[in-house]
Amino acid sequence: VQLQASGGGLVQAGGSLRLSCATSGRTSSIYAMGWFRLVPGKEREFVAAIRRTEGSTLYADSVKGRFTISRDNARKMMWLQMDSLNPEDTAVYYCAADGPLRRGELTHQGHYDYWGRGTQVTVSS
Repeated sequence: VQLQASGGGLVQAGGSLRLSCATSGRTSSIYAMGWFRLVPGKEREFVAAIRRTEGSTLYADSVKGRFTISRDNARKMMWLQMDSLNPEDTAVYYCAADGPLRRGELTHQGHYDYWGRGTQVTVSS
């Protein structure tokens, strides 16, 4: 499974961005996909996850009500709509997908086997 994230950029506080994650390869083996973000000096942080078949979602408390994760299995795409952005959302955002092992919780980066390259999101105050 290969993933490619895109859509990052520079936005003012209060603005919106939509990140995309294109997947390819054996995507039928995926149970869940997620978004994580990384700020220099900190550990990679869970943002949101979605179960591929049923579409149920999970969000970090810090983004709940502002971010929306979605997917289109036919198009092999996942998105993260980010609204009401604030400077604390500045980070490199990564999309991820799990594989057959599916270790641990969906909120833990160890659950995911496949990662895309990150896309930078910068929110100015």
